[in-house]
Amino acid sequence: MSMWRYAAMADAGTRDSTEANEQPTLNRVIGPWLLLLFVVGDILGTGVYALTGKVAGEVGGAVWLPFLIAFVVALLTAFSYLELVTKYPRAAGAALYTHKAFGIHFFTFMVTFAVMCSGLTSASSASKAFAGNFAEAFDLTLGEGLGLTAVAVGFMTLIALVNFRGVGESVKANVVLTCVELTGLLIVIAIGAWALGGGNGDLSRLVQFDSPPGEHAFFSVTAATALAFFAMVGFEDSVNMAEETKDPVRIFPKVMLTGLCITGAIYVLVAISAVALVSPADLNEGDAPLLKVVEAGAPAFPLTVFAFITMFAVANSALINMLMASRLLYGMANERVLPKVLGKVHRTRRTPWVGIVFTTLIAFGLIWFADLTALGGTTALLLLCVFTVVNIAVLVLRRDKVEHKHFKAPTIIPIIGAISCAYLASPLSGRASADYKVAGVLLIIGVVLWAITYATNRFILHQDTTIDPAKLDK
Repeated sequence: MSMWRYAAMADAGTRDSTEANEQPTLNRVIGPWLLLLFVVGDILGTGVYALTGKVAGEVGGAVWLPFLIAFVVALLTAFSYLELVTKYPRAAGAALYTHKAFGIHFFTFMVTFAVMCSGLTSASSASKAFAGNFAEAFDLTLGEGLGLTAVAVGFMTLIALVNFRGVGESVKANVVLTCVELTGLLIVIAIGAWALGGGNGDLSRLVQFDSPPGEHAFFSVTAATALAFFAMVGFEDSVNMAEETKDPVRIFPKVMLTGLCITGAIYVLVAISAVALVSPADLNEGDAPLLKVVEAGAPAFPLTVFAFITMFAVANSALINMLMASRLLYGMANERVLPKVLGKVHRTRRTPWVGIVFTTLIAFGLIWFADLTALGGTTALLLLCVFTVVNIAVLVLRRDKVEHKHFKAPTIIPIIGAISCAYLASPLSGRASADYKVAGVLLIIGVVLWAITYATNRFILHQDTTIDPAKLDK
């Protein structure tokens, strides 16, 4: 999330709140094309690379439909984000909107903590996907248990070390990363078109619904959509670049909507290529479904090359999400809504080392106890809850008038967006119970830490217990 912001923060070193208050305003250097690359690059990643097979396992051959519906729901929510980011062009995102709309500090904290937890589950799912592709790239027989888990934990450890050292990524580096991720998906689409044009593949699978016995196709689709939504998250991160974008009120609407449409089209085409070349049952086996598509459609294509492209894509997602999680944890500790020790900064590396250790340990637990489907589903669940709040917030904040012109979504759109997101986050959608268990454990950890901090600040230190959402990503 917010790749440039968090990476630059890691490279320059985390500063205390006094220094942050003395900093000049951010430089507005991001134009429409760079913002478009950021939006597309932030959405692309682990979701489609790792979970296409799991979505096929839920719905069967019509795997493209959940991705299409997820795109529509994301598009509805994007309208709400566009109204809010052009109305309040600041970098705090959902935390700021929640705080302005409802003014309940604990609620703001929970929304912020949910965003942080979504980063942990996303990074953990990326680690699982990395392990699966690592095994394929080096032709290793690691099985589905301890072997793959060990690789995933080792990879997460490496991510933590890089995070601790500090990572400086330029705009040019982000362009390269986006192009690599995009190239892998375009390869799948091209192979699918070439194979189907040559008479290979089975397009009839595209209209086949393989629902579990006794379950209606509608609920199979909604359950698959609840999982596929993981592939569409990331567009909301672009609002954190508002203070660094040239004329955000004019640029953001067309760029975000264009970026969403590009990624939505790519995902649907990838899903069509995948299920036309590989049966849904085969796609659902293992953690590297697109490798099977490449192998089936172009046996002569060097699978190792594609495996490394996939590993690179998910590794980037893991790093950015762990950077985000540790910095948000630092921000909450710095605002005294979490234990102060979680905000400690290393004396030489100038990175929040305690926050990095804490988030990495949680990620280890997620990797060990949750499978790829549950991790992807939990990421989608947490963000769908946040998106529900944002869609409601945009309606509440209509009473807050600002002097400058800004984008305004038709009122019906955030209403439909809130209902859609709430439905996909609810058990009515057919969402797996494991998603709620994982999310529940993570949020309980947050509540316990918040309660300890609140009691300490209120009754022992006699300090203010409020939260300033504008400082959470600093």
